[in-house]
Amino acid sequence: MRARSPRLPDELADRLRERIMTGRLRQGDHLHLERLAEQLGVSVTPVREALLALRGEGFVDLEPRRGFTVAPLSRHDFEDAHRLQATLAGELAARAARKIDADRLAELTRLHEEMRLAGQFVLLDMGDLVTRFRAAVCQVSESPKLSWFLGIAVRYAPQSITVDVPGWREMAVTDHHALLTALRQRDPVSARAAMHKHVTHTGELLIHHLQQLGLWSEVPENPSSPGSSASHQEQDKRR
Repeated sequence: MRARSPRLPDELADRLRERIMTGRLRQGDHLHLERLAEQLGVSVTPVREALLALRGEGFVDLEPRRGFTVAPLSRHDFEDAHRLQATLAGELAARAARKIDADRLAELTRLHEEMRLAGQFVLLDMGDLVTRFRAAVCQVSESPKLSWFLGIAVRYAPQSITVDVPGWREMAVTDHHALLTALRQRDPVSARAAMHKHVTHTGELLIHHLQQLGLWSEVPENPSSPGSSASHQEQDKRR
């Protein structure tokens, strides 16, 4: 069966979601339909469909007499999305470890070798390789519903954003080596732990990166980066 091409509204939603998550569109910004259509080189109708889809995902609000605006997107939203991703992806990896065969292992080995090269040469598309590796793991797990839920959670961390985070490429190579080793050994416990660790690490790096870009103004309740305790002390003084 021939794979369906992505619908234009879905492609536009992806592009607008990325702008929101990188801070190019900020909380409260008005999303003018005609202006966005002109910027994106499309008609108003698919833009409206894209914004309605983003409204359903919580990225956009629709207000009376004002139209579409960017919804609040907190650090805690990102943390929750990555916790969910880590749990779902870990379970899928564990199931894949029980079912994987030699052909799939050979495919994942090739992908990891390409990742290793991409980690050294920035021009190579590491994001695409990681996406293909995860897609193969999901297919082997034979858990389409669980994979679908993971796809929803991943919208809070598009690969196109993650690849630019400092340190992520090197970490991805190391983490996927551990995952590949667990899959070769057909060890579901280690596979779950390796995938969970990778997604958690990715979330920590991405959240810190976006915080540095000024995406959030609030101080996190449970900071994980160095120097956060000092921020809490300063906050307490203000109270």
